[in-house]
Amino acid sequence: MPALPDKDQQILTAHAGLVHAVVRTCHNRDLMPQLEQLLKLSEENGWTQLVGSIRRILGGQRDTSVLLGLDEEDRAIAEAILRGLQNPETLPDLNATPDPEHAAPGLASMIAASRHGNVEALKALADMAIQMRQAGGDMARLASALSQMEQGEGDVEKLSRGMSPAGLKLIEMILEELRKQG
Repeated sequence: MPALPDKDQQILTAHAGLVHAVVRTCHNRDLMPQLEQLLKLSEENGWTQLVGSIRRILGGQRDTSVLLGLDEEDRAIAEAILRGLQNPETLPDLNATPDPEHAAPGLASMIAASRHGNVEALKALADMAIQMRQAGGDMARLASALSQMEQGEGDVEKLSRGMSPAGLKLIEMILEELRKQG
């Protein structure tokens, strides 16, 4: 995969499952029912612009006009889908875990905000969890851990059960950031 700016790389690591699902479905229409469920959930969680772009890509549109109106995160995801359709070697790694140093502060902020009733943060966490579960491995375990942290869980061993050393490090860093935020 070509080098991407750190922020874009983090976005793609978090949303690799969605990117792969869309590319696979473009090549195999029999997968559309499963993808449709994911797209419906994404729309319900407020990702309507991105889902609209994905639907245009699924309909055969491959030019950059599918990127119009997307925010930075949605644009990175849609661009990755378009690149993946042209060259599967550019698809994000499904087994990659977010770089703890970049991901932990943002994830901790979202968890803290959702704990204080911020609906947008709660929706963002829910949407990320859906996509992380699709990716499997550490990403799926991280989705579960984020949900538990949002509910107040702080036991590192419980939260990181079954994770790789990198996943454990991410959990530790998120918990440290949550402690800093009070």
